[in-house]
Amino acid sequence: MANISTSLLIILSCLLSFSSLSSTTAENTIDSCRRLNPNWSSNRQALANCAVGFGSDVLGGKTGHIYIVTDPSDDPNRPKTGTLRYGATREEPLWIVFEKDMVLAFKSELLVKSYKTIDGRGVKVEITDGPCIGIHNVEHVIIHSLSIHDCKKGKSFGVLAPNYDRQGYDEDGISISASSNVWIDHCHFANCADGLIDVTHASTKITISNNHFTRHTKVMLLGHKDGYTADKIMQVTLAFNHFGPNLTSRLPRIRYGYVHVANNFYEPWNEYAIGGSSGPTILSEGNYFIASNDSERKQVTKREVKGGRKYWKDWRWTTHKDEFENGAYFVPSGAENGPPPYSESQMFIVANGSSVPSLTSQAGPLKCVAGQAC
Repeated sequence: MANISTSLLIILSCLLSFSSLSSTTAENTIDSCRRLNPNWSSNRQALANCAVGFGSDVLGGKTGHIYIVTDPSDDPNRPKTGTLRYGATREEPLWIVFEKDMVLAFKSELLVKSYKTIDGRGVKVEITDGPCIGIHNVEHVIIHSLSIHDCKKGKSFGVLAPNYDRQGYDEDGISISASSNVWIDHCHFANCADGLIDVTHASTKITISNNHFTRHTKVMLLGHKDGYTADKIMQVTLAFNHFGPNLTSRLPRIRYGYVHVANNFYEPWNEYAIGGSSGPTILSEGNYFIASNDSERKQVTKREVKGGRKYWKDWRWTTHKDEFENGAYFVPSGAENGPPPYSESQMFIVANGSSVPSLTSQAGPLKCVAGQAC
């Protein structure tokens, strides 16, 4: 009976979202901006104007030419013209699109250079069954409307790398390190050998939005390791994402830095939702948390520190406008957080948690048709 009750709660939330969509303007800030452009297929770069939060100044390939991926094959050392690796490793800004539906299996991690957008709107693009995407020591990268799943270890040979020594071993869906101004939007992530998204090594100015995360254990790591104090500069916005079903923990797990978790939808987690160590600052604002029926899994938060409350009581973890269902609860600590330290261009309106089912109803890759708003 208990499992049926939780399932009914999730179904009810989804029904409420569709009801809201049909009767009100239920789109989130990013999607409202995006839909202002019905001719998106002939003006793709307008998407770069729609990011919000810490990563909102991202340019991606906005100032560059359109590059069309026509060939799904991969050669890490001698990329062919027409392949995704060829476009992603060029020096100049590029807005990368796809000629048709594709399934891409890389032989080694796809290392993306600065000022690139990988835009999967209008087709179905899957990256799977091999190493996936690396964003290392670069800036201004947009990843949009891709399905990234079943990522695993690659071969141990060198690859074309943007100022970074990599050997093809990363097992994350997207690994971001030593990078800034990155926006990951409307993607689907599932079932990778390591994490779905990692943000480490003093990366900052990151927005992760409108994504759907499913079928994974340790989902998202923000911050390299305890003692790596360079991550104090990290600033990440998580907005309008759908977490679940079948996720265990790290939604996200944070070390150091400042993370704004805003208007995300959380299905029942198997261990915890938001966790951390090394005193990160967390503002949980306007999220929708549904706890599982297990009495041991109701708490949203987890402090990864030995010794109890005296070691974490001053960490600034705040809940504001969150909606808690099925007994979910958030344990705050430290001084109350005010508004995020956003510049004027980074600010966006955060709705009450009750609006989240409709705000996140289109999370994941977009199904876009040329000539129609997308």
